[in-house]
Amino acid sequence: MIYKLHYGKETVDVEIDQDVEILHPRKYELRGEGELFEEALAHPIGMNKFGEFASFEKSLLVVVNDGTRPTPTARIIEELYHVLSKHPKVSFIVATGAHRGPTVEEYELIFGKYYEEFKDRIFVHDAKKDEDMVYLGTSSNGTEMYVNKMVTASDKILVIGSVEPHYFAGYTGGRKSFLPGLASYRTIQMNHKHALSNRARALALDGNPVHEDMTDALKNLKGIDVFSIQTVLTGDHKIFAVTAGDLHESFYAAVKEANKIFCVPFKKRGNIVLSMVPYPMDVDLYQSQKAIDNGQFALKSGGVLILVSRCTDGIGEKTYFELLSRCKTPQEALYKINKDYKLGWHKAAKMAQTSVWAKVWAVTNLSPDLLRSINIESHPNVQGAVDEAIKFIKGKGEKPRVILLSNGCLTVPVLEGSEITEGRMRVKTDVRVEDMLEVLDFVLEN
Repeated sequence: MIYKLHYGKETVDVEIDQDVEILHPRKYELRGEGELFEEALAHPIGMNKFGEFASFEKSLLVVVNDGTRPTPTARIIEELYHVLSKHPKVSFIVATGAHRGPTVEEYELIFGKYYEEFKDRIFVHDAKKDEDMVYLGTSSNGTEMYVNKMVTASDKILVIGSVEPHYFAGYTGGRKSFLPGLASYRTIQMNHKHALSNRARALALDGNPVHEDMTDALKNLKGIDVFSIQTVLTGDHKIFAVTAGDLHESFYAAVKEANKIFCVPFKKRGNIVLSMVPYPMDVDLYQSQKAIDNGQFALKSGGVLILVSRCTDGIGEKTYFELLSRCKTPQEALYKINKDYKLGWHKAAKMAQTSVWAKVWAVTNLSPDLLRSINIESHPNVQGAVDEAIKFIKGKGEKPRVILLSNGCLTVPVLEGSEITEGRMRVKTDVRVEDMLEVLDFVLEN
């Protein structure tokens, strides 16, 4: 049978005469934005309405995402403008985490038509400015919680975020506005080291050490009054759901809605997975790694994961690549990452973890030598990669089963029967996870 697959702006025909299951992003009929905001703000979870929360006698700090997230901040400001425009003590802070500050273009993207009006009251978090931080306490995992002092200096805090699967925090949104959003570089590095765990993965909250460390660290914010507004967007950045109220409860409510959009059920794992990255998300290998990470959810241990992404701008951010290319094996990379961890190496860790238990191949514009240096096998075209994968699987005495993931960056395969309780996925242990745990136990013990 002929299948049409995305490669850059084009489609390519691939013939596969095997057992094939195709996974597409899920589609829902969207409700009106006004209706979604009205409902969420009229019934905030565990809180009074925002108008009552945002007392004019108290200072109000509005925490917004930087330009790396598609959060519809300007649209939310529009809904709250009748309060924010009249508030005498309102200020805004861009929660950059460890990222750089916004450009003028990004400011206008974040704040839209309201940028000129509020720009004199907009501040940018700088994680490396220790003089801007205040110590709140230490999590049970040992993460020292240093947060921007504007947090503790404010009477009220409004958090604006968006929730979608995240490859090691489980999901974006909610608690991430504070950690990493407004935390010190040292705090972020201590938290993100937990991303080395195989349990730090998309959809996983229960048992995810990154998420659990974040929420535990935020217990030190218990004396700060926070109102949260979280959105869930579709793949083309249209608003699907809005939640409001308590920071954690509004987050978990948004997680349930995010699962409807981003989780794609499938019947049975394959031993060959093609994870496609359509334009414009195929900009580089750094961004395309999300498709590798999501694709592995549908792959059997010992199988072949084929990344299909043009990577037109090359490898992207270099830190992860330089580390992987210096190591001969994925196991060596994991050992080095754990021993001398630096912020940014979690991307390398996730790529190395996959390479431990599966073959990772790629159809890209990148050179074969470059990919080979990080333990990825290059193939010139999709048909050739599929044919070779089928030959490899048959050579092991197995019957090929192919999973086609049409948008590997935006969708997470979920095996039918997996337990998702209260929007929080508890990943069942299988052979693949057991293979990983043996390696990770060695890494973490050394």
